Amino acid sequence: MNSPYQALHTPLVPPEKPVIPGAEFRPGSVALVGAGPGAADLLTLRALQRLQQADVVLYDHLLDSSILALAPATAARLCVGKRASRHTLLQADINQLLVSLARQGQRVVRLKGGDPLLFGRGGEEMEALAAAGIPCEVVPGISAALGAAASAGLPLTHRDYAQGCSLVTGHRRQGQQTLDWTRHCTPEQTIVVYMGLGEAASIASQLLAHGRAADTPVAVVEHACSARQRCLCGSLQTLATLIEQEGITAPALLVIGQIVTLHQKLQAAMAGQAAAASS
Repeated sequence: MNSPYQALHTPLVPPEKPVIPGAEFRPGSVALVGAGPGAADLLTLRALQRLQQADVVLYDHLLDSSILALAPATAARLCVGKRASRHTLLQADINQLLVSLARQGQRVVRLKGGDPLLFGRGGEEMEALAAAGIPCEVVPGISAALGAAASAGLPLTHRDYAQGCSLVTGHRRQGQQTLDWTRHCTPEQTIVVYMGLGEAASIASQLLAHGRAADTPVAVVEHACSARQRCLCGSLQTLATLIEQEGITAPALLVIGQIVTLHQKLQAAMAGQAAAASS
């Protein structure tokens, strides 16, 4: 009689030549590629393909150099990204550069950290390319929020701690004085704030003004998915002081909500297990 588990031990016969599906990267087109949350080995297969086929790579600040190294040695590499308030190029100039390079018959990769359509202005670039009649492909990437949370052991949702998650940006347009999202976030939600390091004091103040408790737990994940990663915990009341005292630098994400309490419990339990194993 055959064992019900026999199928588990039946070797699979691989195809003679594995095929990875994907549309052709044609000259004169642009691929908006998500570089993922940090480490090169977290790229998708499609992202790797496009990088290896690129004639020109337009990349943002803070991308790991090992990711850029995956493009051909012959590919031009142009840094066009933004860091804090310092702009290498204005967004309108980046849009025009993408159009111009594609019209020259180049295969253009616009390489962005995380996912290209999440706080990466990829939507604006898609609009510009569509208006110019330039073929455009979007290659999704693991977002910074998902990568940072997973690598730091921070579940963004949990039935006992958080029934939802809001991904927001702490970066305001010039002249804007308030962060409108603060009024819509409830204690039952985890909030992940992109580009919030320089606005941390204001973010905390406005959340407190909209009813959040001063002891609401906060984690700051710095340099996620890299050897430099740190996850530091505090509260809304101590957030600005924590960032200053610890010298936290970009890229960093703020994670706000009761889920940080679970993270601290898990870390304490893991530390206890490690200590017991080594004794």
